[in-house]
Amino acid sequence: MKILVVEDEITLGEQIIDGLESNGWIAELSRDGIDALYRATSEPWDVIVLDLGLPKLDGLTVLKSIRDENVNTPVVILSARNELTQRVEGLNAGADDYLTKPFQMVELIARLRAQLRRSTGNASPVIQVQELSLDTRTSNVLWQGQVVDLTALEFKVLSYLMHNTDKVISRTELVEHIYKQDFDRDSNTIEVFIGRIRRKIGNDVIKTVRGLGYRINAN
Repeated sequence: MKILVVEDEITLGEQIIDGLESNGWIAELSRDGIDALYRATSEPWDVIVLDLGLPKLDGLTVLKSIRDENVNTPVVILSARNELTQRVEGLNAGADDYLTKPFQMVELIARLRAQLRRSTGNASPVIQVQELSLDTRTSNVLWQGQVVDLTALEFKVLSYLMHNTDKVISRTELVEHIYKQDFDRDSNTIEVFIGRIRRKIGNDVIKTVRGLGYRINAN
């Protein structure tokens, strides 16, 4: 999954990025409110982690502006402001969750996983599609009860498709969600990853929708 981290404290921001990437997610850092607002409204993200005390434009204004632009990406506020009125204000402005500093990385990870599940309609941490299952907590993939050995990029492709069952996902969308912005993106590599995954779980799970992309059917 692809996550935008908005945090002006460089050390903390980099620690969060490292923690998210160690869990297999794509994470990018924004350090001020103006940049965050631009990126949040111009690029696709699965979740946004938003600090409130930002330079140039405060986090609450960023959040309200995001929602005014009809961007429905889940937003988790991460802030040292822990008074009840401030938490309520953040949630009323459109945040989906609110975590106060200092925090434990494991809790942030758990909250982000919960937001990802809710946004894709998956209540359980284990996504089951036909004979294929993916545990979002451990990143384990099972096919017909057997562990599937996937590379990091193969896992990201399969995970995104499984989080979006019954939806046609274009190559461009997959590229946007498995690579960082500054990576030399090539949509042709998606075909390679799909081919490798099919060799491991069979050809029938991932459907090719000619001219549009790929889809995994729930049934």
